[in-house]
Amino acid sequence: MPEKPRVKAPKQRASSSADGRARNRPLVIAAVALLGLVAGAVVVFALVGLGGGGGGADPEKVQATLEAAGCTLQVVDAPPRGHTVNSPSATSDAWNTDPPTAGPHYAIAAIFGIYNEPLEPARVVHNLEHGGVFVQYGPDVPAGTVEQLRSFYNEHKIGTIMAPYEKLGDQFALGAWVTETDPEQGKAYLAKCTTFDKEAASAFLSAFQFRGPERFDPADLRPGH
Repeated sequence: MPEKPRVKAPKQRASSSADGRARNRPLVIAAVALLGLVAGAVVVFALVGLGGGGGGADPEKVQATLEAAGCTLQVVDAPPRGHTVNSPSATSDAWNTDPPTAGPHYAIAAIFGIYNEPLEPARVVHNLEHGGVFVQYGPDVPAGTVEQLRSFYNEHKIGTIMAPYEKLGDQFALGAWVTETDPEQGKAYLAKCTTFDKEAASAFLSAFQFRGPERFDPADLRPGH
């Protein structure tokens, strides 16, 4: 007996609610994409905020804040940069601050983090070129002040490197290398203090961090990088 032909079921007309969902689908997709962009922007903002800087404040106001806290701020033209220091333990005659804050440096930067032993300056200058800031302290800085600096570092880990520096004596220093539009025409900033003032230290980072000649993503300046 021949097989009966299969009868196709009649097509159902989509309900008005289904039509509405179909029409609204592109709007939903666009909204989801927009939320993704906003979330990405929030993450970047948070990274910079955790790093403690990138604000680009007026250097004169920062200097006034530092001086009110008993600190000094040295501002110099940044020497020409380049990987011309051939050994991490070598120095450069072009450096014009102590600790050095800009200019020729070793080709491999130090790993961002906190150290109990001194670092080679030729490496640290490279960290500053990437937009980092250093916190360095002398052997005669009181233990209580060092603990305050450690706590401050822990609040500003991204883009910050901390270590002892023998020649600072009873002082600690904050250092940064800053450029605006031309990476070859920058300024170096070196603050020196004998007592810790959180407002002054925060002002320094907010003004000068993440503004080096080579603008790295703050996520690349995390501890261990």
